[in-house]
Amino acid sequence: MFLRKGDTVKILRGKDRGKTGKVVFVSQEDKLATVEGANLFWRHERARKQGQKGQRIQLPRAVPVSNLMVLCPHCRKPTRVAHETDDKGVKARVCKHCRKRI
Repeated sequence: MFLRKGDTVKILRGKDRGKTGKVVFVSQEDKLATVEGANLFWRHERARKQGQKGQRIQLPRAVPVSNLMVLCPHCRKPTRVAHETDDKGVKARVCKHCRKRI
């Protein structure tokens, strides 16, 4: 999986196309990611106790990973992720544009 929690991503498809945000949660089994401030929906809650009011809460929904692209922190471009190994044998994620570590 090329995405990790804390990555800054750009949304490629859907109602929030073009927006950027941080990844909050990644589900590797379902290939979904939750992005902060994107793909929000309203949840209506009923009053459970007497005196409590019903309310509307805005919550984020997961976005398919195929609709996201990682933003490189160095060149600030949406990029695909390459995997390279150092001389010491340490694996790292690398930007395809500027070849720097993500």
